[in-house]
Amino acid sequence: MTVYFIGAGPGAADLITVRGQKLIERCSVCLYAGSLVPAEIVASAPEDALVRDTAEMHLDEIIDEMVAAHTRGQDVARVHSGDPSLYGAIAEQMRRLDTLGIGYEVVPGVPAFAGAAASLATELTLPDVSQTVILTRVSSGASPMPESESLEVLARSKATLALHLAIKSAARIAETLSPHYGADCPVVVVYRATWPDEKIIVTTLGGMVERLNAESIRRTALIFVGRVFGPAHFRNSRLYEAGFSHYRREASE
Repeated sequence: MTVYFIGAGPGAADLITVRGQKLIERCSVCLYAGSLVPAEIVASAPEDALVRDTAEMHLDEIIDEMVAAHTRGQDVARVHSGDPSLYGAIAEQMRRLDTLGIGYEVVPGVPAFAGAAASLATELTLPDVSQTVILTRVSSGASPMPESESLEVLARSKATLALHLAIKSAARIAETLSPHYGADCPVVVVYRATWPDEKIIVTTLGGMVERLNAESIRRTALIFVGRVFGPAHFRNSRLYEAGFSHYRREASE
């Protein structure tokens, strides 16, 4: 018996991996985060499978279901949104399973920031603009940020930022980042990336709060900050230049 932690992707039902979908189709138990995982994804579970939305369950209840499945010798598809390695809250589940001697595997998924970038048709790393992407969030009641990873510290890099679970802190984000990035720095907020009701808001650090208030965006949104979202003033990568050689291609004269 194995518990499979499966990344369902950012929202669109067809963005789950083939491996993840096949596991859902054969597992006798499916526990999914219903607030963020599309119902279409778990609809492919076996007809006689136990399918439970864990949105209103606490950790002990979720583990109890896994233990019960273990007793019955049934595999479990534990389906999370995005990629389980990012803000997936799987570490505490795996720790409990280690203690109980229950085996598990992790199946990666398309992370929310990648789905949002695809919707924008934007490259997050542009030559001479930004070569670093920082995936982060802000402190909340559920999980405070380490002091060394505060926005004040990260802002010094001026890297492309992808802020998760941060929409309620928009005013503080704008105030903290503006001295480093500039009030005119582009901001793109992607609400429910890749879902049918996806909404994209293009603004600046200086105008972000007003725009979000006008759009009534309160949750389930990713905030991108960085100059890569501005005018396309960047040089071409050398990778495809005729005069650049690598192990697969000799430079042209």
